[in-house]
Formats: sequence, structure tokens, C-alpha cells
Amino acid sequence: MKKKMLGSCPVCNGELEVTSLQCKECKTEISGHFEVCGFCKLDKENRDFIETFIKCRGSIKDVERELGISYPTVKNRLDRVIKALGYEVTEATEPVDRMEVLTQLEKGEISVEQALKQLRGEE
Repeated sequence: MKKKMLGSCPVCNGELEVTSLQCKECKTEISGHFEVCGFCKLDKENRDFIETFIKCRGSIKDVERELGISYPTVKNRLDRVIKALGYEVTEATEPVDRMEVLTQLEKGEISVEQALKQLRGEE
């Protein structure tokens, strides 16, 4: 069973540094100080979310269905990953897909109150 690399120190939660690499084929070993990629530093929950997001080709609706969570929850989790990668979260002024909101309301996926908030741009 392959072990996954840790994203942070299990003792102090500090940033880890890779100091050795080894070729699987010829066993050549390289020592030094190597930076870990930003995605490797994410915790398991955020990595799993990003994997689902990519699998769904960035479709928030598909992520909602796949994970069984609401649109605002998907957006919040995406914002959390963006911050964890060291980027600033800016408020996007996406136009609301009114037909999508009405379809979700009709299917009972959201309440009237949630629909009104989405249509007003509050969510």
C-alpha cells in the first residue's frame, strides 16, 4: 500500500520540506531542499474536494450532486481551498442563473427563502 505524503508536520503543524528524492527505476537518490507543491500541502478534505471539482470539470452543479452539498457550500469549500493555496478570495460578481434557481426551487432542492437570497445575490 502506498502511503500519501503528509501536508504538514504531525507534531507542530509546521510546513514540511522534502530533502530526498529517489528514482523508482534505477534507485538514484538526490538530496537537497525541495519545495512541496501547494496541492500537497492541502489537508485530505481539501484534496478530495479538489479532486471531485476537477473530475466534475469545474461544474458546481455536478459537484453539488457528487458530494450531496448545496451551491453555497461548494462555493465556501472552493474559497477555503483558494485561501489554503495562498490566494486571496475576491467576491465574484457572477450573474445569477435565474432559470437554475427556479429549477432547483421546483425540484425542492432549495427553499423559497434560499431562492430569494440567490436571486438577490445574497448567496
